[in-house]
Amino acid sequence: MSKLALAGPAFIAGAWQFGPGNLASAIEAGSAFGYALIWVIIVSTILMIFFTDMSVRVGIASPYSMIGTIKHTLGKPVGVLAGFGVFFITLCFSVGNAAGSGLALSMLFGGNAILWTLAVTLAVAFILLVRNVYKTIERVLLCLVILMSLGFIASAFMARPDWAASLAGSLPSFPPGAELLIVALVGTNFSINAAFFTSYATKARKVRADQYADTTVGDTIPGIVAPGIMTALVIMVAAAVLGHTGQRVETLPQLAGVFEPLAGQVGYYVFVTGFFAAAFSSMLANATAGGTLLSDGLGWGGSFDDVRTKLLVGCVLTFGLLVVAFAPGSRVQLIILAQAMTVLVAPLLGVLLVLMANNKLLGALRNKWWQNVFGGLGLISIFATSILLVLTLTGVVAR
Repeated sequence: MSKLALAGPAFIAGAWQFGPGNLASAIEAGSAFGYALIWVIIVSTILMIFFTDMSVRVGIASPYSMIGTIKHTLGKPVGVLAGFGVFFITLCFSVGNAAGSGLALSMLFGGNAILWTLAVTLAVAFILLVRNVYKTIERVLLCLVILMSLGFIASAFMARPDWAASLAGSLPSFPPGAELLIVALVGTNFSINAAFFTSYATKARKVRADQYADTTVGDTIPGIVAPGIMTALVIMVAAAVLGHTGQRVETLPQLAGVFEPLAGQVGYYVFVTGFFAAAFSSMLANATAGGTLLSDGLGWGGSFDDVRTKLLVGCVLTFGLLVVAFAPGSRVQLIILAQAMTVLVAPLLGVLLVLMANNKLLGALRNKWWQNVFGGLGLISIFATSILLVLTLTGVVAR
């Protein structure tokens, strides 16, 4: 089997990462802080590759699902807790996906954004109800990722960013007032729940141990690097077009305005279309993961097609729709806050993923010492951002 044929699971994780929250956070980072936060994307992408790789190896080598492996190793209560942890994160992501999809379509075609959100939610539900759901999701997401990649790569070169400043931005810095934004960027780009879910997609593809190397080259690395590059390019475009304005992005038209100086009204529609693609692709992957992992945690199995799993998927979609319909304030800031909230549960999932990657059940695919080094660095990052979020929300660190 060719490397290209193995592409899929990590690209689903990548599509989940590169959602509306990612775009909103990246544009605000570029407009408010210039190129200074590019380093967050670089570090997050490297760590995401290692954690996704751990999940892939669990999916290949363990006779159980990820949560089944946790239950077998650490007991049923821990497995149930993990299922609820992922479910909580998918609820947070569902808010951004629902808000982003509805806003984008209302800007493209007019009409009420909430009604468009309802229409998209029903469309996603329909896709997830058809037979062979995994293959359907995989094909849709791969196409959308390719579409987004081409659009944002083209826009970056049209913006003519300061490449020297971009390189300087790869060095860590912590601009005052950027704390919550850094947490949101980490929450979307080092998406531990997306990494966690990759083991299920890998097992669904029935990837064998002898295909592990090809999977790494053909899926894991490009599937995670692609959204990382796109996010960095979006920051660069925002920095080049809006400069170090310090403005706070409150509306989607403000976000879309980042492309207008490049291509006028065409640039505006290109951005909105890409934003919708990001929201729609992330909505598919996010809802599927939330329902599947909680279903597995509750002992109902990890099948995409189980009726109970689909009911839980429906709960994720419904939650996002209801929050968008009734929550007050800026939808863009709601998206960013929801993304940041995901890091509250990430420490638990990160620890469990590293433990499972060291499980004897994996045999030759167990973590090597250098993989544990990066796993440790990832855990430090996850715990640090979680603590930073708590300090920011409690007012200890100014927002």
